[in-house]
Amino acid sequence: MKPALRVLIVEDSEFDAQMMASLVRKAGFEVACERVETRAALLAALAGPRWDVVLSDYNLPDFSALEALQIVQASGLDIPFIIISGGIGEATAVEAMKAGAHDYLMKGNLSRLGPVVEREVREAANRAERAEAREALRESELRNRLLWESCPDAVILMDTESKIHFANPAVEEVFGYQPGEVIGQSIALLQPEAPPGDQRFSLQRALQAGERKLSALATETLGRRKDGTEIVIEVSFSELELRGQRRFVGFIRDITGRKKAEAELRENQEQFRVAREIQQHLFPKAPPQLPGFDIAGVTYPADSTGGDYFDFLPMLHERHGFIVADVTGHGVGPALLMAETRAYLRTLAGNREDVGEILTRANGILAEDVGHERFVTLFLGRLDPKTLAFFYANAGHPAGYVLDAGGAVKETLRRTSVPLGIMPDTRYRGDAFVLLAPGDLVLLLTDGIEEATAPDDSFFGIERALDVVRARRDQPAKEILKALYQAVRDFSGNAPQIDDVTAILIKVL
Repeated sequence: MKPALRVLIVEDSEFDAQMMASLVRKAGFEVACERVETRAALLAALAGPRWDVVLSDYNLPDFSALEALQIVQASGLDIPFIIISGGIGEATAVEAMKAGAHDYLMKGNLSRLGPVVEREVREAANRAERAEAREALRESELRNRLLWESCPDAVILMDTESKIHFANPAVEEVFGYQPGEVIGQSIALLQPEAPPGDQRFSLQRALQAGERKLSALATETLGRRKDGTEIVIEVSFSELELRGQRRFVGFIRDITGRKKAEAELRENQEQFRVAREIQQHLFPKAPPQLPGFDIAGVTYPADSTGGDYFDFLPMLHERHGFIVADVTGHGVGPALLMAETRAYLRTLAGNREDVGEILTRANGILAEDVGHERFVTLFLGRLDPKTLAFFYANAGHPAGYVLDAGGAVKETLRRTSVPLGIMPDTRYRGDAFVLLAPGDLVLLLTDGIEEATAPDDSFFGIERALDVVRARRDQPAKEILKALYQAVRDFSGNAPQIDDVTAILIKVL
């Protein structure tokens, strides 16, 4: 069992906060958490017992993640700060990282949340350990030695001529040498010789240059193991005085595995081409033609393949099903999960009437297949054209909206349960419904619309979406959805999409 974590969640959505805590628990941690959404609440929480990690939404009604980050930094506490947002741009993410945030994740792809929390908690522990090591150096050489020997990183003590005077046991794990084999050797032993003109960071050159203060910030460079294998290492230095002599302590970590994992995570263009091709075959060719209704559905893909999906389903007793869904992640994996979800729902809708029962059975199968890495947010509605009854179940998906003939919100079709694929035993209810009337509009959408961002990082929001629909309610459903997408693109300054834009519109004539 991993250690217990105290998690402070800066989030105005209770549902999203519970989702974050659940995902951290699934990573093996025992979690105690508290949710705050104002500056005052954050300050009060920081004044109490120490927190292990902070998970923060980017935009809150009272303040932003950057402001929350400044408050945490001003407290003087070294707490990993991870931003979780539904749609911040790359520039905003880079700004947040430069300001001191440790990582950021998209709400639509939280499969990495557990590993990221584990990594940052571990990194915070290592930072604390290094700080403790530096303080111990000043107090006692013996205490330093005991601490370094227990450090998981390779620790090497060097003089200004780059000669090694001490190496801890972790040197063997990182470089393959017994500590005694490197003592008395030059630090150059642990690095491959750089080709002429290569400007990579050299441990020996940095020490022999006589720099007044070597940086304590981690620097990436190449290392060489005893067997000649080259590895990627991360090095940070501390300077101290021992017995009147200037010395340097290097903390060295093998990050070859991490770099390889990062390379594997980079999106492969061929993979996305295949994923997009899979997705395009899944979308319906045309909406159902029902007397008394005008129906349209659209999806506008992002530059990188997303996981949006919509569908129209024939159901029992001449009723019709409507689906909008979002599979977490990007690439072939989500596309295949989308295909699997579609197949289950189409099969179940052909012989079952209750929308809750359909989702319950689909969830039971999907939860076995997807594990803890992915999940599907999904809205399923069932329309009876004769009675105008619209029953629905919302599995963790953004709300749908029913507008009356005057444009007012007649009904908000909110979440009724958790996304598919998370908890196999979840039972979804299908008794939520609204009676439609002539002139009503039903708008079902994914979060790519309301979470689209402007150049100033403000969100498009649901009210803008509803205003577009209201203003064009006399137009055909297909034209309304086109106008809605154009409004989103205009709002974002035609910047590259970070998420798919998908919607269904049902007009009662």
